[in-house]
Amino acid sequence: MNPSKPEVQDRPAVDIALLGVRVIVGIIFVAHGAQKLFGAFGGPGLAAMVQPPPNGMGPLGYPVTIGEFFGGLGLIFGFLSRFSAASLIVIMLGAIGLVHGQHGFFLGHGPADTLATSGFEYNLALIGLLAPILIAGPGRIAIGRFLPLPKSAQTGQPITVLE
Repeated sequence: MNPSKPEVQDRPAVDIALLGVRVIVGIIFVAHGAQKLFGAFGGPGLAAMVQPPPNGMGPLGYPVTIGEFFGGLGLIFGFLSRFSAASLIVIMLGAIGLVHGQHGFFLGHGPADTLATSGFEYNLALIGLLAPILIAGPGRIAIGRFLPLPKSAQTGQPITVLE
């Protein structure tokens, strides 16, 4: 073993794991974003999301809704994955702070509970899925790898925020 060259035997497994995490969490956010943006899957739609509180989120509904839908698409395809992951983590932290934190940790306590009156464990799980993408990037199986993105002069790799 050459000490100057690190072992990279597990890199394909890491790339496949990152792809799996990206696609799964991306589908979750696209579905939730579609509910909020288009009213799909029985969701409220954008008009309801931007209503003043307590029925909606007010103007904050625009970036949250757009961030969830397009951030999810970015994760699925591997384009702007780190930016999408960071944005979605901020959205989930906001959901914990503004909605779910006051209801404790657990998702539901009974049949009358809705997602809006549930704890923050689901949001925390999504943050846990997004963190590896933010830290490690999208992996090699990503559409962003095939686009002519600006590259760092030092490493030759795409600029981190564009990964």
